[in-house]
Amino acid sequence: MTVVYWVRHGPTHEKTFVGHRDVAADLSDRAMIARVDKALPRRAVVVSSDLRRSIDTATAIGGDRPRLPHCAGLREFDFGAWDGLHFAQVAEKWPDLSRAYWETPGDVAAPDGESWNMAEARVSAEIAAVIAENPRRDIIAVAHFGAILTQVAKAAGITPYRALAHRIDNFSITEIQMRPTPGVARINHLP
Repeated sequence: MTVVYWVRHGPTHEKTFVGHRDVAADLSDRAMIARVDKALPRRAVVVSSDLRRSIDTATAIGGDRPRLPHCAGLREFDFGAWDGLHFAQVAEKWPDLSRAYWETPGDVAAPDGESWNMAEARVSAEIAAVIAENPRRDIIAVAHFGAILTQVAKAAGITPYRALAHRIDNFSITEIQMRPTPGVARINHLP
């Protein structure tokens, strides 16, 4: 059985939507990085999204584990016109759309962005390809809040709305066991 250990990248300290915009992570908490590294299996392979906050976090926690190429399919949601805007700005300019985005996630998308369903399909296809290329290997996937939540929803068989109730803190580990059907072992574990 393959286990995917989803790790959310280090904090960016941004106070706005950050989707495909490439911002750095703060990796100054060396003690936390060491705890995350120690909590993850030594023989797992490491993969990350191709955004530097994930790449740099994967490098910091990866140690001597085998490293796979970066995957654009593991990126955060594409927030389109909302990327870089504060949540209050979005709610003011697009009140109905922003409310629907959070209350009825699924097919609702930001202008020029992607919906939950689009992001879930992208992330699911990418991680399935990584698993297929690394049979019987555990995988450490360093990614983003939204990307991880899409996999929680899928593995737990819950709606996107229910998945959004979960916290996914920076540096947290979310463990999904891949069986004939996936199952969630733990969510948002901070070592």
